[in-house]
Amino acid sequence: MPKNKFQDVVFTIIMASVMVYGMVAYNIVLNTGSLENWVFGAVFHEWPIMVLIAIALELVFVGRLAMKVAFRLVNPREAGQTQIMLAISAASVWIMCPCMSFFATLLFKDSHNAQFFAIWIQTTVMNFPMALLFQFFFAGPITRRIFGALFREKNAAPAPQTERG
Repeated sequence: MPKNKFQDVVFTIIMASVMVYGMVAYNIVLNTGSLENWVFGAVFHEWPIMVLIAIALELVFVGRLAMKVAFRLVNPREAGQTQIMLAISAASVWIMCPCMSFFATLLFKDSHNAQFFAIWIQTTVMNFPMALLFQFFFAGPITRRIFGALFREKNAAPAPQTERG
């Protein structure tokens, strides 16, 4: 997990990239009614702007707020690392999903009418279960694996060998 601001930014970029890709693909499938090969490329129409929005939201306020929420769900002094990670992931999705659904509705849905609020709520409700599952079972694990490969911790010096006599 990130240990300083630079690592936090790198982790956020990786996580936002993976989550946004998956959620944009999911929304295209919802809108078209089927998953076909062309969807995997079509994602890149919305992906760049949505990744930038996700990174900005996470770094400006979602990250800190998600930590506060997570530590109300679990006590960091008593919980294991997995419980803390799951609480932070759940809190992040809980906050980020309505925010990202708002921007997706604003930018990519035909919502420039009196139905904006209804479309945004529907988008959030449709996205939330997928975002939570995608975060827990795909984006979170793959992001942590990539991040861990980029920032391998230096092992402490090995203990001196003692001669047996």
